[in-house]
Amino acid sequence: MPRARRTADPAYRRERARPRPFEAIARQVILRRGELGLTQKDLAERVGTSDSAISRLEGGQHRASIATLERVGEALGLRLVVSLEPVTT
Repeated sequence: MPRARRTADPAYRRERARPRPFEAIARQVILRRGELGLTQKDLAERVGTSDSAISRLEGGQHRASIATLERVGEALGLRLVVSLEPVTT
């Protein structure tokens, strides 16, 4: 399907507008990494992972484990906080 036709499709627009699962975490990681002047490679070395894994995490769609998020938080001088909230419809 041509791009113009895809973007005109209401279902396509709804899907694109839907928040990515880990978008909020991704924004926090990107912001804090920037504040510390770290590259993705620098952060990856601190976390003990690859820079491509950091890139996926910052993309907002990577389903990182709690353990990984704890390591990323520690590497950035942040504390991981996990909570459950009511679903709103």
